[in-house]
Amino acid sequence: MTRVLIVGLGNMGQSHALAHHAAEGAEIVGLVNRSPRDLPGALSAYPRFDRFEEGMRTRPDLVVIATYSDSHADLAIRAMEAGAHVFVEKPLATTVADAERVVETAVRLKRKLVVGYILRHHPSWVRMIAEARRLGGPYVFRMNLNQQSSGAEWETHKALMQTTSPIVDCGVHYVDVMCQVTDAAPVRVQGIGLRLSDEIAPDMYNYGQLQVVFADGSVGWYEAGWGPMMSETAFFVKDIVSPNGAVSITDADKSGSSDIDGHTKVGGLRVHRPSGDEMIDLPDEPGHQALCDAEQGFVLRAIAEDMDLGRHIADAVRSLAICIAADESIRSGRVVTL
Repeated sequence: MTRVLIVGLGNMGQSHALAHHAAEGAEIVGLVNRSPRDLPGALSAYPRFDRFEEGMRTRPDLVVIATYSDSHADLAIRAMEAGAHVFVEKPLATTVADAERVVETAVRLKRKLVVGYILRHHPSWVRMIAEARRLGGPYVFRMNLNQQSSGAEWETHKALMQTTSPIVDCGVHYVDVMCQVTDAAPVRVQGIGLRLSDEIAPDMYNYGQLQVVFADGSVGWYEAGWGPMMSETAFFVKDIVSPNGAVSITDADKSGSSDIDGHTKVGGLRVHRPSGDEMIDLPDEPGHQALCDAEQGFVLRAIAEDMDLGRHIADAVRSLAICIAADESIRSGRVVTL
């Protein structure tokens, strides 16, 4: 039985806790949050702590970290040094140096480290990557996720932007998809961004776009914007083009850009070749909680089966490096060479 401590009880933390509540082979030994939080009934009986140190006294085998991004690296290292394996929400850290420090700790102490790239556990996205690789490169990646947020969602976004821009917080997911498809190293990154609200810090922007060039000639862009001013038009584009055709997500969720289930929704895939188009129906679309269940199930298997997570960790650092380079480019106005 794997003893699990959940740290951070926002949307993702609660979903990960519910996953372990339902999982065979997992036992939740505590929930950590700095402030009181209303929880689903299924989680109400578990011990609650308001400090990480108190939670670690339960001696967990696995620590699930779903706090704000600027705390990820330090909490992950402290958990591993205390003897636990770690699942940490994306991004792994807010600097490449901190991400590499986490990885070094995991390798040195022989701890399992899994980063919360939820699309890696989504069967439709796995199929999209496989179809793109079957077409062959080099590739053009066209992706975005703009979120028209208001009320509680806008407050959450403003809190996130105290430490992390949308281009980093969301971008790592989709840049990771690019890295899985091309397998090539990134060579240079350029970004543009704009602060569209007086409600965020003067040195932060809530709209950003990155462009990345890979060593095999592949190129990609990713766009992310948060806030009540964002357009609902073309807020969800997921498109991969190659010399031999293209693969695209179609019929994305129509409930609006603020709906968390819609961020991973795939109605179907269109595979285009010069000889004609093929529509791939994907009827068994998992929702957000089902994806979190699959993600945490992978973590438990990685521990039980002593999986080699070297590629997973390397990709997590690489995708983060691209997004942080874009953030640097936006702030400096210069192209960043990797």
